[in-house]
Amino acid sequence: MPSEPLSREAVESALAGLEGWAFDGGAIRRTYEAEDFPAAIHVVNVVAVLAEQAKHHPDVDIRWRTLTFVLSTHDAGGRVTSKDLEMAAQINAAIANSPPARTL
Repeated sequence: MPSEPLSREAVESALAGLEGWAFDGGAIRRTYEAEDFPAAIHVVNVVAVLAEQAKHHPDVDIRWRTLTFVLSTHDAGGRVTSKDLEMAAQINAAIANSPPARTL
């Protein structure tokens, strides 16, 4: 069963409780800067396992130690659903449990 798209207001309200995430062009996005390249890859590896378990995969851009995660739900027309917010929370947990770093 496809997830229902959320209104912009609902997304923005939910993002108030998700550190680092912003609504951007119909998706949600977070950029994170790890301490170094291995730490960045560690976060990506953890997120990969979480995404596979959830069967909901973010777009990930890796630029040395800078990671950008973008979430939207394809079966909801590329709009944001509760699945994206749940994955964003899991990504935040992966970041929080990663080696020391700073958020952009």
